[in-house]
Parts: sequence; structure tokens; C-alpha cells
Amino acid sequence: MTGNHKDKSITRRRAIAVTGGTVAAGGLAVAGYQAAFADTGTTTTEAAATASTTASESAGTCMTLMSSVTEGPYYLDNALVRKDITEGKSGVPLTLRLTVVDATDGCTPVPGAAVEIWHCDAWGYYSGYTTANPGGSAPAESEDGSTANDNTYLRGYQIANANGVVKFETIFPGWYTPRTCHIHLKVHTGGQKEDGTYAGGKVNYTGQLFFDDEIAQEIFTLEPYSKHSGSYTTLDDDMVYDGGGASSGLLTLSPVKKADPSKGYKGFLTIGIDPDAENTGAGSGGGGGEGGTPPGDAPTGPPPSDAPSASASASS
Repeated sequence: MTGNHKDKSITRRRAIAVTGGTVAAGGLAVAGYQAAFADTGTTTTEAAATASTTASESAGTCMTLMSSVTEGPYYLDNALVRKDITEGKSGVPLTLRLTVVDATDGCTPVPGAAVEIWHCDAWGYYSGYTTANPGGSAPAESEDGSTANDNTYLRGYQIANANGVVKFETIFPGWYTPRTCHIHLKVHTGGQKEDGTYAGGKVNYTGQLFFDDEIAQEIFTLEPYSKHSGSYTTLDDDMVYDGGGASSGLLTLSPVKKADPSKGYKGFLTIGIDPDAENTGAGSGGGGGEGGTPPGDAPTGPPPSDAPSASASASS
């Protein structure tokens, strides 16, 4: 069913358990942490997740993520190489730490892999497609008062370090009809950073990251999310999420401050790829992308003509 995020009472905040499985044909993604994620102030939840993943990887078993899905209607091939993708967009802070490993070779790190993410803002709008109606009742995207570039906010690449780790600073995504809260991602290999963007290579994996319903709906009671009212689609009723927990892209989330969700969250996942595979997510196959009809008046045709070119510069 769908839940109205303004009416549901949140009574507890639960950490997401790391779940496992065997490597699927095509070697997809791995759920959980690695020790390389850990900051100095690692929490008990983070440490437990790290131990679970490390044990599985030492046994040569990669826990699978969901099958690749289509990239959806809001992809733009202009994302910039940068750690902070907010561009002034307001929302609850979210730090993502993702590790890329080779699921066909004992979960060894894939240094140099490029992880690309993109997601909507607090009211459900995507950069480059800001006239698309997010459903429910939301202010116009232009009313948020940010100075973000309408073609580039909440989009970016990071290049994996020697441990296969990338880190993004962003905000907790909002929602739009008919989807649950999510982040899109692609993993690229074989290319290189060039003039502030990632060029060349191929896409090995296209997928989505998901958020626990209770945490998401608690966030949506806060400003600026609360200005977007309507029926929020829960994980059980989402058209893409298949219910497999971390093995289906469900992030492990750790609050920065348990008593104050507005201070933000840290999200963790390990993504196992087959470096020889290719899945761009383009077209109509493989999981349905957005899982159905795009929201409202989602645009069709090519991206905006004034979208930044691949030679645009960006901060690292």
C-alpha cells in the first residue's frame, strides 16, 4: 500500500541488517560495509556490518545486489566528477560511502571504477527536468531559494580509490509519484577523468539505492520535505524494489545524531560488478527502470539544449 508520510507516526528507527546470497550470473552487487569505509568514529552498527561483509568476502562469497534495471526517464549524460553534489539544494545531509568490488574475483576492490549517482531534490524534482510534476502537492522547484544549476544539481561521479571506495556528500532524496525514495547509480570502468568529467570506458552496472521506510517517512516530516504533501509509496509497493533488502539495494543507514534526524545520515553499500559485463540501463528492458509511467508531465525527447557539455569543469 501507499502511506501518507504526514500521518504516519514513527516510533522507532531501525538499522538495516546486512543480508546475503550467492553470486548471480553476470556478477552483480554486494551489500554491506568494508573496513575501508570506516571513519575514526565508527558506530557499533557500522562495525557489525563491516565484520559481516569481511567474513563473507574472505570466504570468497559475494552477496548479490538486484539485477540491473533501466536508467529511468531522468538520466543526463553530463554528470561532473565531484564529491559534493548538492549545489546549494537544501535537505537533510546524506553521506554515501560505496565500495566497488569484482564479484567474479573474490570481491577484490576495483580501483579506478567510476560511480555515478543522480536523484531528485527534497520536493521530488530532478535537475534538467524541473517542469516534471512530482505528484501530490509541492511548491515549484524554483521556490526553494537555492542557487543550484537547474541542469546539474544532485548529479555526480566519484572515482574509486585503491580500496574501491567512493564517497558522496548529498541530501536525503525526496519522493515523487509513483516511486519510493531512491537514488540511481551506474558503475563505469575503463574510462578516465578528463576536464572535470569522466570520459570513455563502459557501464558495467545500472541500479538503484533504497531507504528504510521508517527513516524516510520521519525525514519527510522535516523542512523542506514537509512542503511536499501526498501519498508516499512504501518499499513494499514500489515498482522497482523487489524486497530483497541489502541484496536489492537497500542502504545500511547510520544517523549522525540519533536524537536529531535533521543532522543527517551516513549510508553504506558494497557494489560487486563483473568488469567484463556491460549494462547501460538504456532502453526498455531489464526491470523497467522507473517501474512504470513517469510522474506527471515528465518530458520526452532529448535533454535540454543548454545542458552542460562533457567538457564542463567541476570541483573534485
